[in-house]
Formats: sequence, C-alpha cells, structure tokens
Amino acid sequence: MNSIVKTYIKGLKNAYFDNKGQKDWEHFEKVISGATQENVAMLRQMYPEISDALIGLLEYVDGTYWRTYGETEITFFMLGSDVYEYPYYLLSSNEIIENKNQAQEYYADYIEERYEGIVIDEKITNEADKMNWLHFSNCMNNGGTSQLFIDYSPSEKGKKGQVIRFLHDPDEFKVIADSFEEYLKKLMDNTYNFIHEDSMEY
Repeated sequence: MNSIVKTYIKGLKNAYFDNKGQKDWEHFEKVISGATQENVAMLRQMYPEISDALIGLLEYVDGTYWRTYGETEITFFMLGSDVYEYPYYLLSSNEIIENKNQAQEYYADYIEERYEGIVIDEKITNEADKMNWLHFSNCMNNGGTSQLFIDYSPSEKGKKGQVIRFLHDPDEFKVIADSFEEYLKKLMDNTYNFIHEDSMEY
C-alpha cells in the first residue's frame, strides 16, 4: 500500500475510535474490498498522471458513497476539505470512470464565467473545452453542496494534479492543494477534523 495512504488510513481509524465510531469502523473494515485491477488499469489509461495515492486509497476501499459490498450497503466518511469539519465520501472507481465528462457538462458555463457571482480560483482554467477533471469525492449531502476534483488542466498559474473544491451557494471553485498527496497531508495535519461525534449520527 502507498505509504501516505497507509498513514492516512491509520490516522482515520484512530479518529473514528476517538469519536465513538469504533463499531462503525470495525463494520466498515469487515465488509469493504478494493478496486479491481481492471478498473485501476482503466483509470490509469484515462488519467495517465493519476496520483498513486488515490489509486492506493481505491485499492483499499472501492468507494464509500452508497456503495454495496456483497449484500451490505455503506455510506462512510473518508475525506474532508477546507470547509471546516465537513465530511466527504470517496467515490468508487466505477463512479470516477462514469463521471469522466461530468465536470465539463455541469460546470462549463461557470468556468467560462457566463454567470455573475461565481468565484473561480485563478489557478483554474477559464477554457471549458480544456477541462480535464477527475471527480473523486462528494460531500455528506450527496454532493449537492460540495464536490472534490483532481485537475489535470490547470491555468498557467496552477499545477497539474491540483485539488479543486467546488462549493455551492455561494458558488465557488477553489484550489485547496497542489496535489492529492498534499491534500491528504492537510487532512492529517488538521487531525481529521471532519470526523467528530456529530458525524457518527449520519
């Protein structure tokens, strides 16, 4: 397993245990499985510069967003963002593959600034036809409020592989890390603050 992913998962487990989520974690670990090698190969073909850390996370658990493993459906918080204490799900490899063009379809008009009041980080391209985003996470309310992407088509001021957080109402696209690895490190540095006793109630 990728070293940063191993460290991340260990810390996440401790965060669950520290917030009365031990039973939730034990059930989670019992039922999950990782992405198939076929899907991993497809992701690498679709996104040649995909982060090894994201692949490692998917090889550990192939999605936590209304994801069925065997006969068990789980919804499990795996990730966070710069939105304080707000938890996110990890999408499955199938969902990432199926969502390849979703960001462009949904947000092209936003990126080209056809609407007023949309805040867009200058590190993000303003040319919708060049958008190449990997959608890897939805927030706790089914992604209606926030989604996370890895951006392989940044502006000249950005970095390929940067992590974008979309936030709805007010609508904003913000780069929150220069890479997926840096993104995970920030979540660890913030002591997994998206896991707390209140999040155990969902």
